[in-house]
Amino acid sequence: MSFDVQTIREQFPILSTEVHGKPLVYLDNAASVQTPKAVIDRMVEVMTTGYANVHRGLHYLSNKATADFEKARESAATYLNASTDEIIFTMGGTDAMNLVANSLGQGMVEGDEIILSVMEHHSNIVPWHFLRERKGVVLKWLDVNEDGEIDLADYQSLLSPRTKLVTMTHLSNVLGATPPIKEMASLAHEAGALFLADGCQGAVHGPVDVKELGVDFYVVTGHKVYGPNGIGVLYGRKDVLADMPPYRGGGEMIDIVEQDRITYNEPPHRFEAGTPPITEAIGLGAAFDWMMSQDIAGLQAHERALTDHAMDALSGLNWITTYGKAADKGPVVAFNINGVHPHDVSTILDRSGVAVRAGHHCCQPLMKRLDVSATARASFAAYTTHEEIDIFVQALHKAHDMFG
Repeated sequence: MSFDVQTIREQFPILSTEVHGKPLVYLDNAASVQTPKAVIDRMVEVMTTGYANVHRGLHYLSNKATADFEKARESAATYLNASTDEIIFTMGGTDAMNLVANSLGQGMVEGDEIILSVMEHHSNIVPWHFLRERKGVVLKWLDVNEDGEIDLADYQSLLSPRTKLVTMTHLSNVLGATPPIKEMASLAHEAGALFLADGCQGAVHGPVDVKELGVDFYVVTGHKVYGPNGIGVLYGRKDVLADMPPYRGGGEMIDIVEQDRITYNEPPHRFEAGTPPITEAIGLGAAFDWMMSQDIAGLQAHERALTDHAMDALSGLNWITTYGKAADKGPVVAFNINGVHPHDVSTILDRSGVAVRAGHHCCQPLMKRLDVSATARASFAAYTTHEEIDIFVQALHKAHDMFG
């Protein structure tokens, strides 16, 4: 198997779009990647030939939809090297984080501690603030350097007998940094704490081995792994999930309901209240299957080469500041044209057909750490080409000339 970017591009219908009369150069992949035809076709097939509610019906369509839904769970389990009873379908990464916070939080008391880094996405910050406000939980913040790198000695100094959870991004959506998750999870366990890895950015670059990482929870969101939005996956270690109370009530999460008592289903169904996003879950399963059919080593090498190409091109421009230069940097390049607001940069690039993100990227603590209010961000995917990087850099020159 070999990686051929042109063959990949042919599988994404949206890439033939024109923007303002220019070919689309889509560099907003850290926000949402585009969807391949295999996933689109699978979802259309469900809606046109095999849709019904799952788990509770005995007719043909319900049985078919249930089998397809659970096959998607198997695909997610394979992608993460987990068992199917450790895979919970959620409404996305944010929902998965809230599930863990609400369930674990029921057993937390004032003075319990949660450790997180200053480069976390708001989805991995706000649910823990809820516990700070409502339960008196203490949030302990791990600093990073300007490249997003973590000092393990600093991290270890934050761990204490009161630490209940460490929650950390697998790949920063601004700096592209990849923390040493395996080592951090091991240290957390030695301190008696659980460890959650936010894999919303990390999982798109290839299958993840949660057993090798040694994490207790791993979060994936569908729209960042070539799947649909409104769907995600929470991996939870089997013995940990068994002790967690439900997050929401109703539907498949229940076992027995009587007027004076209820009992709960076993995980993962205990955490999947109500009718799930059936079509989206099957689409996500198709996305995992699509990813696992690719030359992953070739894909990762391609993304690495794209990142190096972009960083090399920008490093020679004294009017641009880039953020994050870690050796293992993922395909994310945050930057600013000096003296120009990133919103203006994004607007000008759009006139050249180049789509980038601008703002604080739901990372306000990190923006404060970097002493900026916002950045622009270009991020790359399997279908990004070196030629598109060149078009992006040319558009930056136009933006600089306009404001210079």
